[in-house]
Amino acid sequence: MKSLLGYLSVHKKRMTAGLIIKSLGTVAELFLPMIMAYMIDEVAPTGSILALSLWGAAMFVFAVVAWGGNVIANRMASRVARDTTEVIRNDLFSSTLYLSARQTDEITVPSLVSRLSSDTYNVHNMIGMVQRLGVRVPILLIGGVALTFTVEPVLALVLLAVVPFISLVVIFVSSRGIVLYTDLQRAVDAMVRKVRDDYTGIRVIKALSKGDYEREGFAAINENVVEKETRAGVTMSISNPILNVVLNLGMTVVVLVGAYRVSKGLAMVGELIAFTSYFTIILNAVISISRIFVNVSKGSASAKRICAVLNMPEELVKDDSLVPEKNTGERGTVKFEDVTFSYDGAPALEDISFELKKGESLGVIGATGSGKTTLLALLLRFYDADKGRVFVDGADVRSYEEKELRSKFGVVLQNDFLMAASVEENIKFERDISDRDMKDAAERAKAASFIEELDEGYDSKLTVRGSNFSGGQKQRMLIARALAGNPEILVLDDSSSALDYKTDASLRATLREKYPDTTIILIAQRISSVRFADKILVLDKGRAAGLGSDAELMKTCEVYRSIYESQGEAGGNA
Repeated sequence: MKSLLGYLSVHKKRMTAGLIIKSLGTVAELFLPMIMAYMIDEVAPTGSILALSLWGAAMFVFAVVAWGGNVIANRMASRVARDTTEVIRNDLFSSTLYLSARQTDEITVPSLVSRLSSDTYNVHNMIGMVQRLGVRVPILLIGGVALTFTVEPVLALVLLAVVPFISLVVIFVSSRGIVLYTDLQRAVDAMVRKVRDDYTGIRVIKALSKGDYEREGFAAINENVVEKETRAGVTMSISNPILNVVLNLGMTVVVLVGAYRVSKGLAMVGELIAFTSYFTIILNAVISISRIFVNVSKGSASAKRICAVLNMPEELVKDDSLVPEKNTGERGTVKFEDVTFSYDGAPALEDISFELKKGESLGVIGATGSGKTTLLALLLRFYDADKGRVFVDGADVRSYEEKELRSKFGVVLQNDFLMAASVEENIKFERDISDRDMKDAAERAKAASFIEELDEGYDSKLTVRGSNFSGGQKQRMLIARALAGNPEILVLDDSSSALDYKTDASLRATLREKYPDTTIILIAQRISSVRFADKILVLDKGRAAGLGSDAELMKTCEVYRSIYESQGEAGGNA
């Protein structure tokens, strides 16, 4: 189980050194009022310039030690906070990549973004502040109170009288803080989700003139964030004014009692000055406690959210009991055996069975929400089937290491993405692919013609999400990326929806001609994109309404015929 303490343990030597230096500097600071009191009450009355100079030099040395110790320790604390947060952020990002699709759905992408950004920032602040003030404040409090008894025991009793009030305030604030800041981070998650959705669909929002509607929606979410932030901030800030009032009232009583004792000869002026100095030090330390609790409350809430992701078990692990089955089938084969799958109890696929041999093609068609994309998610093992089994190359997909299984596929998914990088980088995608293979893939994907017309050809840069390319150009580049790896199995999920009929037909012909040994699975809305496949699977509300060739389904499958008729002659014959 990963924890914040585990990450900090790596820096225990540096932290120990920093704490020792911080302690020395803080202790040196505590001796300054005592030296000053001694100079006023004992040295000054003697009139000795040498003695005053020596004690003045001693004060200077203690002041330098206090300043230097705090500066050095603070720099060390900042480095520990920086290095620890860097490792946490890297581990958290790596963990998000290995989460199953179900786990990602559970946490949500906006929440992952929030944990990787604002939560790690809160943890950074907490680590730094605890090191800077976590040692200094207790020493100032305990040491200050102890020294006040040495300087003036009677006045110290006044100080002790306010301790119970201070303790109650601190306990109340700390008990409420973590809960309030956890609620606040959840509200921030919702705001990140809203911003992400709006920025992704900004063109649609503008095209439909829905800016006012989206602003109202964001205003409501933002108001909720402000409300929770205000509640947390008010609760945490209660400590400052209350502690100030209590301690300043205590200071007033100290001055009055101290003045009376000095006038009666029961105390000396230097002792009173030293005591008020210690009281001020204690006041500042108590105020620092409230700052510590604010940051610790934020940081603790954020650390729990981060560790919840870091400690999530890896769900889609290789099943070693299935390893003996591997390499028992021909490469490029696919088989679904009575597969059923549901999202949170709602069936998405029920009793799906089919088999593809090497080089065969399967078209998958059906209405929106019929389970087409879910079928591919199970094949690529983004999810595991609830019932039934999925086989690739004759072996259960659960018997593969993730990288080994995915290396067999070339994939174009719905809503796939292009990086803000060059055309070449987008097609190669950090894989060991030669320039020749890249250009061949672009040619076969019907992308080479427009790429070569660009000013810089394959070195041309794309903007974020490839927004400087048309929908059809982006789809052809994505297909080129899938083909460039020479996959055993090519999966195209609605990847030709933005292509004209002529380009779509030419692409299908090229795939049949150039990739005769590649198993191809095409998901499409247009019947013309799948009707030439060796087999066509018709899905209707998660169930197989038909499986066979175009001719067979036209005779036997009512759902398939209705799709054909609804798309008309152009859709069916293109």
